[in-house]
Amino acid sequence: MSRASRIYLLVTVFLAIAAIVGGVMLAVDHSRSQPVEIVLCQVEPPERSGQLYIVGAVANPGIYPLREGDTIRALLLDAGVESDADLSQIKIHIPRKGEGDQAQRIDINRAESWLLEALPGIGEVRAQAIIGYRSEHGPFGRIEDLLEVSGIGPATFERIKDYITVSD
Repeated sequence: MSRASRIYLLVTVFLAIAAIVGGVMLAVDHSRSQPVEIVLCQVEPPERSGQLYIVGAVANPGIYPLREGDTIRALLLDAGVESDADLSQIKIHIPRKGEGDQAQRIDINRAESWLLEALPGIGEVRAQAIIGYRSEHGPFGRIEDLLEVSGIGPATFERIKDYITVSD
């Protein structure tokens, strides 16, 4: 092989290596300078249906049907939000599938006589005693305060404690 052939071969190999290294550097630089595109999935919202339990500073606490298109505002209007309600403190709890259904509890600070009478062992007389007690002494601070009401002893309290609550 002649000297010119060797130089030609060396120059060709050098140019080939330079082209490969240059291509790799351009590819790396090009991939760094390209903006990253983030694609968000278009997921259909779940169908809203079921029931909504509304309690607290409302005139008509209870379970309301939840249908497609309902808004929180419309549901609160149906429940009759009271004038002293703090709407900045609305709480929504969405249970997971299979999570035990909890029985609706009666708020002894807000319940009317007919609702209190639905509790086991509470008739018309005891329901009126509960209403009279809270009128005279103010709202109950905890469910155990119900033991202070005339006619409600430990046995009656044990029967109803899982069905009652006091508002926050």
